[in-house]
Amino acid sequence: MTKGLSLFQKRRRRNRSALAKRAGGRPRLSIHRSGRHIYAQVIDDSAGKTVAAASTLEKAERGKNGANIDAARDVGSRVAEAAKKAGVTRVVFDRGGFLFHGRVKALADAAREGGLEF
Repeated sequence: MTKGLSLFQKRRRRNRSALAKRAGGRPRLSIHRSGRHIYAQVIDDSAGKTVAAASTLEKAERGKNGANIDAARDVGSRVAEAAKKAGVTRVVFDRGGFLFHGRVKALADAAREGGLEF
């Protein structure tokens, strides 16, 4: 079933299935990291809706470098603020196929400091 998948795709599939088992109805804080930007969104899978989102592409962040740890911290705090405004405080962290290191870890730590529990 995983024949022909890259290591990234295998990690993503493994992580997503483990999250589904322990989510318990909580929304998912999903992140995507590209070479230039980082994106985060809180997704309610039961309703199929995005509750809150933040990225380095937003107007306030344009012109800054979106591919560093400082930008990831900023996105993490902004997504936590938007989620709290929407009434979400407990989430599960979906790192996708990305390793929990560097920008991904910085975003997660900033979201925790911003008031999200995971």
